[in-house]
Amino acid sequence: MAARKSKPRGRDIDDVLRQWPFRPGVIMARVIQARDGREVVQMRVEMGILQMETQHRPDGTRPGGANTYLDYITRQAARHGPDFVLSARQCAEMDREFLQYYHRRICWLALREFERAVQDADHTLAMMDFATRHSPSQEWTLSHEQYRPLVLFHRTQAAALAELEQAGPEAAIEALADGLVRLRAAVAAIEAEDESHEEKHPLVEQLVELQDWIRDYFGVGKTLAEQLAEAIAAEQYELAARLRDEIARRRASGPEHEGRT
Repeated sequence: MAARKSKPRGRDIDDVLRQWPFRPGVIMARVIQARDGREVVQMRVEMGILQMETQHRPDGTRPGGANTYLDYITRQAARHGPDFVLSARQCAEMDREFLQYYHRRICWLALREFERAVQDADHTLAMMDFATRHSPSQEWTLSHEQYRPLVLFHRTQAAALAELEQAGPEAAIEALADGLVRLRAAVAAIEAEDESHEEKHPLVEQLVELQDWIRDYFGVGKTLAEQLAEAIAAEQYELAARLRDEIARRRASGPEHEGRT
C-alpha cells in the first residue's frame, strides 16, 4: 500500500476573514500597515482579500524595471516609432494593469482618498489613450473605450470632492463643470448621441445632481468662471478682464478666499 503524501503546511487566513466579514453590494476597503511598516490598501472580496500597494502599480511589480507597465510599454513604443502595434501578450499585460488600477481606484473612493483616486483615474485614462494609438484592432480598442465614461465619472467626482474639502464649493462646482465637458464628449463618442440625449446619461445626471446639491447646500450662485464665460460670450471684455483678475487673485490667495460669489 502506497504511503499517503503529506500536504504542505501553510498559513490560512481564516481568522482575518472572520474578523472582517464580507458584505455584498458594499465596497469594503481599508489601509493597514504591513509587517515591514509600509502602508497597503486592502479590499474585501467575497472569498478573500485583495492587497495592493499604495504607490505605482498595485501589485508592487516593476515590469521591465519601470514603475508601471504603461511606463515600460511607452518606452518600447518610442523605440519602435509611430507604427508600433501592441502584441497579444502586451495587450494581456495592459489588461492586467487596467484591472489592478480599477480595484485600487474604487478603494480610494470608498476611503474618501480623493486625490489618490484622481491619480489612479489619470493613469487609467493615459492607458486608454495609449491603447487607442497602438491597438491591434478596433474590437480591442472598444473593449476599453466603453469604460472611459465610468473612469471620467470617478475622476470628476473625486476631483470635485477633493476641491470641496480643500478649496471650497465654488472650486468643486468648477471641477464638476470641467469634468462634465469631458464626460459628455466621451458619451457622445461611444453612443453617437447629441447633447440633448447626453444629458440623460445616468453618469452625467449624477454629476449634474451633485453640482446642483453643492450650489443649493452652500448657497453658491454663478461661479467666477461661469460669469467670465458669459462676459466673453456677450463681448463684455472689460468685465471679463476684471473677472480674470479676480480669479487669479483668489487662486494666489489660497482656499480660504474661495466660496460663494
